[in-house]
Amino acid sequence: MALYDIPVTTLRGDDVTLAEYRGQVVLIVNVASACGFTPQYAGLERLYRTYRSRGLVVLGFPCNQFGGQEPGSATEIEQFCLSTYDVTFPMFAKVEVNGRQAHPLFRYLTRQRPGLLGSRAIKWNFTKFLVARDGTVVRRYAPATPPEQVEHDLIPLLA
Repeated sequence: MALYDIPVTTLRGDDVTLAEYRGQVVLIVNVASACGFTPQYAGLERLYRTYRSRGLVVLGFPCNQFGGQEPGSATEIEQFCLSTYDVTFPMFAKVEVNGRQAHPLFRYLTRQRPGLLGSRAIKWNFTKFLVARDGTVVRRYAPATPPEQVEHDLIPLLA
C-alpha cells in the first residue's frame, strides 16, 4: 500500500485517504494532550502557519498508548487543541501506533523510517515523520526533538 492510499479518519469522523495531501510536504506526528511534550503543539502550529502557503501540512494523530496521556474523546481533544494552542492543522481520530492494532499509517511510516538500531516501535508521543512532496518518508524525529529543529530539514523540501 502506498502512503497516499492509506485510509484515515478525521477527528470529526470523516473517512478520507492521505491522497488529499499528495504533492505537499507533510509532517506526521502522534500527539497527546497530557504529555510532557504537549507544548510542542505550539511549535507545530507555528511551522504550519509559517509554511502552509509554500506547501507544508502538519497532521496530528492523537494516541493514548503512552501512559494514558490522551484519554479524551474526539470533542475533548479538539477543544483542548483549539483553546490551549489554537491548533488549525488537520487532526485525526485517535490511533494506536504500536502493536497488533497499530494504524496502517504508522506501520507504513515505521517500515520506511525505523528508529534507532532498526526498531520499528514508536517510543513515545510526539514522534515526527517528515514526508517529501513525492511521498518519500525523508526523516524520523524523536519525541524530544522540538519542531524548530525539524524546520531546518523541511525548508529545502518546500523549494
